[in-house]
Amino acid sequence: MSIEKVREYFKQYGVEDRIQEFPVSSATVELAAQALQVEGARIAKTMSFKLQDRVLLVVCAGDTKVDNRRYKDEFGGKATMLSFDEAAVRVGHAVGGVCPFAVPEDVEVYLDVSMKRFHTVYPAAGSSNSAIELTMDELEKYSKCRKWVDVCKGWRPEEQA
Repeated sequence: MSIEKVREYFKQYGVEDRIQEFPVSSATVELAAQALQVEGARIAKTMSFKLQDRVLLVVCAGDTKVDNRRYKDEFGGKATMLSFDEAAVRVGHAVGGVCPFAVPEDVEVYLDVSMKRFHTVYPAAGSSNSAIELTMDELEKYSKCRKWVDVCKGWRPEEQA
């Protein structure tokens, strides 16, 4: 099970006991926010993309959308989501529980600056009813991200028109 893989992964950092499991689904931003009783923006959603033979995970704040122009400028190609089946196979986590932890070595993880508004965020922990609260430094360390990117829209005050 994917959550067990994530729990085992977190043992190296001593934070496996911080994973929260819910009796209800947390598979969407809205459901996760309800389960955690936090604003949806603090849910760190992990979006999975393919670009030629590459698999990219972009972790971003729950109130954002990927900006196609920024994505293309950053990664050099069109944003194409992995299918439900592709995500489970290529990332190792099913849609609803996709997270940047315990993923194959060739999966590229990027963190979007939209999350830097918050002290902590809540990414999934490998299942559709789990999450873990992490600071930005912890998220960066545990996700082994390649870098911070700016590929999302809808969260800046000037975009709230």
